[in-house]
Amino acid sequence: MNSVNAPSNVQPEQIVAGDFFARAKARLTLDVPRALHDLGAEAVRGDLDLDPAMWVTAGVVASRPAAVLVGIVDRPIPTVLLTRRTPDLSSHAGQIAFPGGKIDPHDETPLSAAMREAHEEIGLDEKFIAPIGYLDLYLTFSGFRILPSLARISPDYTMTINPGEVDDAFEVPLEFLMTPANHRRESRENRGVTRHYYAMPYEERYIWGVTAGIIRNLYERIYSP
Repeated sequence: MNSVNAPSNVQPEQIVAGDFFARAKARLTLDVPRALHDLGAEAVRGDLDLDPAMWVTAGVVASRPAAVLVGIVDRPIPTVLLTRRTPDLSSHAGQIAFPGGKIDPHDETPLSAAMREAHEEIGLDEKFIAPIGYLDLYLTFSGFRILPSLARISPDYTMTINPGEVDDAFEVPLEFLMTPANHRRESRENRGVTRHYYAMPYEERYIWGVTAGIIRNLYERIYSP
């Protein structure tokens, strides 16, 4: 595995919750991108967006709509709510992730799917969730088309973890994740191709791949010019 620090672009000031949420509300909407279900529509973010040509080389087709909840806990020093998947799952076992999963036919919107999954995985009730808007659609090497839903989470939220899906839930300071110097670029071999991706190790947590890519997109949408 190789690593290199990503170039520092805009360095956010010390993050204050009110400023972050104001920026997010000004830049994001809850309009669902056509590319979520239309495979022919443009979708430029994803696991291989650091190497666009690799989609063709790897023969990747991301066709399964999914949604995740990017929850920002509204503390004086805001944090991001993340989970660690149980180690015996059939896919992405033990990895750090946002609550979420595939969009079911009965889900009214991608946001509804993300909130349903958050309730199923960690018992997060929707009364604690204030939706803000969608980030860019994110295509994954495993075939999903993920629409991240950004939301404010009340700091007095409660959780009940579902041990069949998640073995831990925790918060990481938003300021750490919005600091581009912490966005490492790493690579490894997968399916015969070299994959490049972001990684953001925090203390004993190794945040990488899809989760880190979505965090990078959050930074670019909120803090890039």
